[in-house]
Amino acid sequence: MAGRYGSGGQGRRHGGGGGRGGGGRRPEPEPIRGVRDDARLSSELLRMDGDSYGRYKSLKGDWDFGDFTLTVQHAQSDPFAPPSRVRVLVRDAGIPKSAWADPVRRCATADYLGRRARRLLKGSLLRIDTGGQEVIERSSCQVTEGGGIDLRIGIDLPGRGRRIDGRTAERELCATLPDLVDDLDWEEIDAAEAEAFADSVADTVALRSQLEERGLVAFVADGAILPRRSGVSDEPMASGAVPFDSPESLRVSADLPHRGTVTGMGVPEGITLIVGGGFHGKSTLLHALERGVYDHIPGDGRELVVSRGDAVKIRAEEGRRVERTDVSPFVRGLPTGADTGDFRTENASGSTSQAANICEAVEAGSRTLLVDEDSTATNLMIRDERMQALVHGDREPLVPFIDLVRPLHREHRVSTVLVMGGSGDYFDVADQVVMLDAYHPHDVTERARALARERTDADFTPPRHRIVDPGSVDPTTARGRSKIKRRDMDVLVFGDHDIDVRSVEQFVDPGQITGAGLALRELVRGRHLDGARTLAEALDSLERDLVRDGVTRLGGDFGGDYALPRRYEIAAVLNRLRALRVAKLR
Repeated sequence: MAGRYGSGGQGRRHGGGGGRGGGGRRPEPEPIRGVRDDARLSSELLRMDGDSYGRYKSLKGDWDFGDFTLTVQHAQSDPFAPPSRVRVLVRDAGIPKSAWADPVRRCATADYLGRRARRLLKGSLLRIDTGGQEVIERSSCQVTEGGGIDLRIGIDLPGRGRRIDGRTAERELCATLPDLVDDLDWEEIDAAEAEAFADSVADTVALRSQLEERGLVAFVADGAILPRRSGVSDEPMASGAVPFDSPESLRVSADLPHRGTVTGMGVPEGITLIVGGGFHGKSTLLHALERGVYDHIPGDGRELVVSRGDAVKIRAEEGRRVERTDVSPFVRGLPTGADTGDFRTENASGSTSQAANICEAVEAGSRTLLVDEDSTATNLMIRDERMQALVHGDREPLVPFIDLVRPLHREHRVSTVLVMGGSGDYFDVADQVVMLDAYHPHDVTERARALARERTDADFTPPRHRIVDPGSVDPTTARGRSKIKRRDMDVLVFGDHDIDVRSVEQFVDPGQITGAGLALRELVRGRHLDGARTLAEALDSLERDLVRDGVTRLGGDFGGDYALPRRYEIAAVLNRLRALRVAKLR
């Protein structure tokens, strides 16, 4: 019976007592020893049928299936605990070098295979994280050097009450899983479809790489489908959507490696207003630009809607904590005498939170701001003549964004794309104005300039860089355990702290939130935050490691699913950590 329960004799069939007088914590069963191959795993699972659920833990470790290795990384303690985790390492899946030698195609091929795996596992207890409409590097499916596949899969190990359902477990791990590996072999897939998927992603990346050299911050292809199916679905509208048709004056063409020449609206550097009546598509266009920092799957409709990779959505966020952020370009001469060049608060107002969000984005390296007036603080956006006449400048500490948006671009090369439906004051500062009329864009720049007035700009001094105390970025709980998990798309649990991420709008995948938590841990573990580097320098250093090693650099001993976040979302999460301490400013 040693093989059944591991070494050490028969053991207790249903877990026995253990601990103090049988009432303490039961010890985990020892891992099964000896030959650990697929046949042994099958026999062990069948023999476990009806045993105490905790016996699943004896499966932990590697199992040799010949053409792949199954690693049981974590076995849940009971049927109601978070899913168990297994890793499948396929040494050679026949993937040609053309599909993995280039990092862009490798990521696309992994995404394609992950989505195929999800379809093949439909109806199974095995689950793989593949995300939504965006193609993002994620831990769940990686293509390895030499054409192998590395899968990270969750499974609710089956049970009847608190007893093992060994027959079902044997079917899932010893039949369904090997069938999946066979079906992911390159000879079994539609290679032309996989290649077309990677070609589409490569075209998107190539298009985005052309933006800066052409003086553009974004591109929206003719024929793109921007509206989504519903408020809870990011899939394209099934019918009735108006394909995008660029204004002639803003139409540009681009040559792509696979699609050839494409045309669309180029959004130039500078200040671009998107205007129009309600429900005519202004926010839909801006939302597409927000997501344009990511690549999209073929058929999404936004494959060739791209924004510069440094584009950051800005909004007001009343109640957030601000830790020693230089907001002096926007807030000057507070009645309290507080130093706004070194500003902190536990409960920011709408205006100060928006000011902090802008300054923190610029500090992290963003040179493209995306703003929708519907989610901003009005008093930070504009101050009309009558309000200025009533409340004189020396009594108003806020410098409105309209006075700083031109200096931001002129002196610091930070462009802004702004949806504005309620105020024409921004005509005075706009370089181009696009009006949406029944979802059709029109260039109305000349008409807007005829309505514009001269105005005086304020000065924008770049915010000072912060040096973070690495000791304040700690995922360890009071009980001494590392804890990083997300709650939906709202909260990242980091140690004993709940980080509210609802206003970080460019998180498009739950795995990115987990990835951002792991990135905070890696910032400290990897000594990127070392008490000497500025936050921007630390992000640069982490980014270099992620480019070299990929998303799995973040995981280490982490057993769950995660996806690659951008540096701007990592910084946003760090800035919302209420334990954050800034040691000094530079």
